[in-house]
Amino acid sequence: MRWTSRIAAAALLAVLQACATPPAQTPPPPVSLAEARAPVTILISIDAFRADYLQRGVTPNLTRLAAQGITGPMRPSFPSKTFPNHWTLVTGLVPDHHGIVGNKMEDAGHPGETFTTASDAPYWWNAAPPLWVDAERAGIRTGTVFWPGANVAWGSTVTKPDHGDYAGGTRPQDWLQYNQAINDTQRVNTVLDWLRRPPALRPRFVTLYFDRVDVVGHAYGPDSREVTQAAAQVDTQIGALVDGLAALHQPVNLVIVSDHGMSETSDTRVIPLGLPKDSYHLIEAGPFAALDPLPGKEALVEKALLGRHPHMECWRKAEIPARFRYGSNPRIAAIFCLAEPRWMIVEKLPQAPYTHGEHGYDNRSADMAALFVAAGPAFRHGTVPAFDNVDIAPLLRDLIGLPPRTGLDGTDAPFRALLQPH
Repeated sequence: MRWTSRIAAAALLAVLQACATPPAQTPPPPVSLAEARAPVTILISIDAFRADYLQRGVTPNLTRLAAQGITGPMRPSFPSKTFPNHWTLVTGLVPDHHGIVGNKMEDAGHPGETFTTASDAPYWWNAAPPLWVDAERAGIRTGTVFWPGANVAWGSTVTKPDHGDYAGGTRPQDWLQYNQAINDTQRVNTVLDWLRRPPALRPRFVTLYFDRVDVVGHAYGPDSREVTQAAAQVDTQIGALVDGLAALHQPVNLVIVSDHGMSETSDTRVIPLGLPKDSYHLIEAGPFAALDPLPGKEALVEKALLGRHPHMECWRKAEIPARFRYGSNPRIAAIFCLAEPRWMIVEKLPQAPYTHGEHGYDNRSADMAALFVAAGPAFRHGTVPAFDNVDIAPLLRDLIGLPPRTGLDGTDAPFRALLQPH
C-alpha cells in the first residue's frame, strides 16, 4: 500500500471510530420547552356555526375543548350579520356604536359609495379600534388570518389610497388579504408557521377565520347533511391546530366563537315589499330590509310599511325597539323592517323553488345562537350563563394583558369566576 493509501485508510478508520463513539450527553435544559414559551391567545371564528351544531355528534375536538374549558350560550349583536358581529367581537361595541351596521350600508359623508364586504377604506371602520390596534400600540405582536376588517389600515385619515394603500394606519404585524381559495388547512398551517418563529417575531395574539360552514349553510340550509359535513371538516382543522401547537410545545388559550347562527329559508316564506319602485331606495333586503324613502315619498312609504304585518314589523330608525341597541347610527336607513325567523323580505317574488339558509334575524332567536368555547391554561372548567358577544373583547384583553378600555358595551364579568388567578 502506497503511503497516500495508508493515510486515507487511517483517516477513514478515525472517522468510523468517531461515528461509533457515543456523543457527549447534553444536559437537559433547566425548564421544558413548554415552560419556556409564554401562552399565546388565538381567537377562532367559525362563521355561521349555530350553537346546536355541537350536538350533531361530528365535532369531537370542539366537544373535548368544551369539556376541558368553558362554554355557554352566546347571543350575537343585532343585526346578526357577519361583518357587524366580527367587528363587535374585537371591539366590544355593538354595531350601532362601532359603525359597521350591516354587510351593506351607506354613509351621507361619502355620497355615491356603498359599503360591502370588500370595503377596506379606513373611514368605514375608524369609529372603534379593534384589539390588534391596542395590542400593537402596547408592544404585543399580532397576526390575523382573514378576520373581517383586519386588512384595514385602521386610523388612517386618507380617503383615497396612495399607490394602492392607505397611509398612516395600523394593521396587525402579520395579516392576509381574504381569499376564499386559500383552504382551511393552509389557514391552520399559516398560524402554526407564525408560531414557529423566534420569540421576537412570534405573535402573541392571533385570529383565525373559517367560512366553510357559512358558505354551505347559505347554499343548502342549516338542517342539511352538507352543513353537518362542513361542521365536521372544520372540527378536523381545529384538531389539527391543537395537535400542531402541542408539537411546538406552545401553550395556548383558545377562544372559539361564531358570529351568528343560521335559519332555514324557503320560497314559500317570502314577504314582498309591495312599494312603487319610484318611492324608495333599497339598501339591503332579506331577513331585514333597510330603505330610505325618496324625496316627496316619505308619507307613502311610511303609511305602507310602518307597524306590524304578517311575519314582519317595520319602524322608523329612531323607533326600533331598545333591546336591539340599534337605530342611532347615521348609517342606518330611515326605515327598518325585520322579518320573523325563516321568512325573507323581497322586492320580487322568487321565480323558482329553493331552500337556503340566512341570518340577520332577531339576535335572541334560537336559530341565531352563536358558538362559544374557550380552553387553555387561563381557564377553569365550567359553564357560563347566557351572555352577549360584546363581552368577548374584554375577555380577550384579560388574556393578552391589555388593561380594560373604558366606554365598551361589554364586560368580562361573565367569565371572571372561571378564569385562573394570575
